[in-house]
Amino acid sequence: MNNGQRKDQTPPKMPDMRGGGRGPGGPMGARVNAEKPKNTWNTLMRLLKYIGKSKLLVIALIVIMAVVTVSDLAGPALQGAAINTISVESDGSLSVDFGAMLGYLGAMAVLFIISAFLGFMQGIIAAKLSQNTVYTMRNDLFAKISRLPIKYTDTHKHGDIMSRMTNDVENVSNAVSQSIASLISSILTLIGAFVMMVYYSWVMALIACITIPLTITVSANLAKFMRKYFVKRQKLLGTLNGEVEEMVTSYKTVVAYGKEKKAIDEFTATSGEFKKASILARVWGSIMGPCMNFLGNLQYVLIAAFGGFFVLNPNPLVPSLMLGDIHSMLQYSKKFTRPVNEIANQYASILTALAGAERIFEIMDSADEIDEGVEEVRIEDIEGNIRFEGIDFAYEADEPVLKGLDLWLKKGQKIAIVGATGSGKTTVVNLLTRFYEVDKGVITIDGKDITTIPKDTLRRSIAIVLQDTVLFSDTIRANIKYGRLDATDDEMRAAAALAKADTFIERLPDGYDTMLAESGSNLSQGQRQLLSIARAVLADPKILILDEATSSVDTRTEMHIQQAMVALMENRTSLIIAHRLSTIRDADKIVVIKDGRVAEAGNHEELLSLGGEYHKLYSNQFAGIAT
Repeated sequence: MNNGQRKDQTPPKMPDMRGGGRGPGGPMGARVNAEKPKNTWNTLMRLLKYIGKSKLLVIALIVIMAVVTVSDLAGPALQGAAINTISVESDGSLSVDFGAMLGYLGAMAVLFIISAFLGFMQGIIAAKLSQNTVYTMRNDLFAKISRLPIKYTDTHKHGDIMSRMTNDVENVSNAVSQSIASLISSILTLIGAFVMMVYYSWVMALIACITIPLTITVSANLAKFMRKYFVKRQKLLGTLNGEVEEMVTSYKTVVAYGKEKKAIDEFTATSGEFKKASILARVWGSIMGPCMNFLGNLQYVLIAAFGGFFVLNPNPLVPSLMLGDIHSMLQYSKKFTRPVNEIANQYASILTALAGAERIFEIMDSADEIDEGVEEVRIEDIEGNIRFEGIDFAYEADEPVLKGLDLWLKKGQKIAIVGATGSGKTTVVNLLTRFYEVDKGVITIDGKDITTIPKDTLRRSIAIVLQDTVLFSDTIRANIKYGRLDATDDEMRAAAALAKADTFIERLPDGYDTMLAESGSNLSQGQRQLLSIARAVLADPKILILDEATSSVDTRTEMHIQQAMVALMENRTSLIIAHRLSTIRDADKIVVIKDGRVAEAGNHEELLSLGGEYHKLYSNQFAGIAT
């Protein structure tokens, strides 16, 4: 995805709160401020849709939890019945119906065994449900990332995008595996416990409900207050990952300029903010549990007090409560408040998961890369006549890069584009490959507007060799064949030979099976460039783009590559972006871009004789040599 990164124009600033934006303090100094809570209900509904894709597992989990809940609710009734087998005779002695008591105790033992087994099964099903959910979500997110426009990856920190794929998805996984069964059990227990309390005494059931309005008020207000800290924590975690990724990829530059302390200080500052946000999130998250426990204990006291009063003072509303019934009511009151307490105790992980899910859905809701191309075009039919007509383009509003650019490349021509830094050279490539869309004007290939050509067809007809090579952590063979996956080994070796890469490859212990480190860091810059060129050779493109392709190699290697390029560019339209003017002297046409327009066009000798912009560039570049 780095293929679209422009080098001649500063990327647009990313918003501070969208994906770990850069803020004050430079690249490693991003700061995130608290954001207002978003639509929690919408996020929850979308998350439930992902969970609902595993319908059989959800149904199995609900059935198991229903059986476990019934078993759990039967326990207090059996305990109360067992206690009621003990009675006081008129003479003050105790009488126990041991047969009935043993029956109740045996039933309780059976229920406990069944409940334990089903609890084991519940854990397995919850784990499968969790992994199925995040498997689908992770795949959808990765597929979405592959459809994002280049502009998105240019304007969002890569580390933050990766954080959403890893940390945020993992938080969702943890919440689903730990909380989904608890939520189902809580709902069933809440309903069942209330029904059982009404069965014993509707008056006592109403007394038990006295604390419910207070519980709802406290939990709602605490939740509203707490949530912003969990959202802030997740955003800071994304920023932190972005800074680590930036530090690792830019490590040589940081060390070369002696900025280790600056990098450490900035990372420490962000890490400190993350620590504070995490502490506040955990502190406020842990307050919910004690508050709910207090309200549950208050309910317990109310039932015990009123229950004892009604046992000693029977009345028409509560005519015949026994001691065992009060015991059962107390147990059911605990079960009635337990679901609220469980949800409160897990609220921190639920909030973290919802905050993570929001960040995931933010990417999923981003607009896909536009591809309105519907015209059926075969790659083999593309000839390579390219025309830019009246092109206006700006990465940011009011900062135009190209202004009415007109450019024509004929089939098989070798065209070089030169100009000062920031003049818009690489932007021409970004527009031709549709990494970005033009603001005004039209680009055509063989007379067809490129917006009517499917992007897959357009890009497969073009091969790009960038100054910053892109290699994967795979074998050399796989990296070269990335240009054409169905190529044979003989074709791959021929491409390597044409790119002058075969010599150093065959000297490696494992040859073409040599594994490359990340970004090919176990090879020299020149060797990496040769592999990139070999990949382009194998792709056999109709249009070839060389963006400073030889700037990272020595003069001798450059000479070999130039020889190889002569054969590669034969009968192909070639577009060369160059700063080294020595590499483009034999181009069919050299185009000089200045201030977003074509200032001059012609071959090397013609442009020198004009004494204009090209002459200035050439003279400045070779003044030292002449001296």
